[in-house]
Amino acid sequence: MRAALVRAFGPIEQMEIAEVPPPAITRGAVRIAVHAIGINFADILIVEGKYQEKPPLPFSPGFEIAGVVSELGPGVSGIALGTRVIGLLEHGAYAEEAVVNADQVVPMPEDMDFPTAAGFPVAYGTSHIALDARARLKAGETLLVLGAAGGVGLTAVEIGKALGATVIAAAGGAEKLRIAQAHGADHLIDYRSEDLRQRLKAITGGRGPDVIYDPVGGELFEQSLRGIAWEGRLVVIGFASGRIPQVPASLALVKNCDIIGVYWGSYRGRRPDQVRRSFATLLGWYSAGKLHPHVSHRLDLADAARAMALLVERKATGKVILTTKR
Repeated sequence: MRAALVRAFGPIEQMEIAEVPPPAITRGAVRIAVHAIGINFADILIVEGKYQEKPPLPFSPGFEIAGVVSELGPGVSGIALGTRVIGLLEHGAYAEEAVVNADQVVPMPEDMDFPTAAGFPVAYGTSHIALDARARLKAGETLLVLGAAGGVGLTAVEIGKALGATVIAAAGGAEKLRIAQAHGADHLIDYRSEDLRQRLKAITGGRGPDVIYDPVGGELFEQSLRGIAWEGRLVVIGFASGRIPQVPASLALVKNCDIIGVYWGSYRGRRPDQVRRSFATLLGWYSAGKLHPHVSHRLDLADAARAMALLVERKATGKVILTTKR
């Protein structure tokens, strides 16, 4: 089978596409013939050796896939051969076949295609747990989403609306803001050309947003923190800007605000039941027409490095997807 291989941590351009033996089936797992693979910013970090977890070399990156169950391992029941599924892995998604623990497999909705399914779990799962469980976002509150047209940002816009919030989308450029607006954003801020704090004051009548969703970090973190509402909650998702900000503790004190970290991957091991409940809610919202996943680019597995570069260069909106069908 084809797979993208990382033989040494370093630039994404060093990844190679190679023919490798399919992974062996294991007890409690299923083999999936992979049709589509979701790309996440964390994939880039893991290839570069900058992620909080480092797989043993060589490895294939990637956390999320969609495909068809082609083999059942010993001890597996309740999943039929030929079932269209979403699968979650620790790594190994960038390949034509994957072996996935059965408890990390979810049947796809009938009206969902493979590219949409492959990009669904990490981005929507992150935003749902971040906003619902961690930030406790309530109907009637105001949510600011930074990087609002990106992979997780766009899902936060939709989930914020599903939870009944007024959503302010902040992104760089008119095209990205149009996409956020099309997915439900009530107010738009172009932080390339507008002052973020001043616009937040104008939109909220000086009060500030109740919840801030930040997958960007860098300078925007402090700007938004300075504009947060009293007793607001700032949710730290990631650092797509490339710079991890230092928290001015005095701002947390005078604002009486919470700064909340969300690493969604840890919930899969620590609270799998919560992840399953979250998925059930999200897939229900999808079937009800409340969520509209956006895929901006679809590339073949052979173009994995180029697909990752779209995220680095901020040329993507929503999700970038790899496909295995040549």
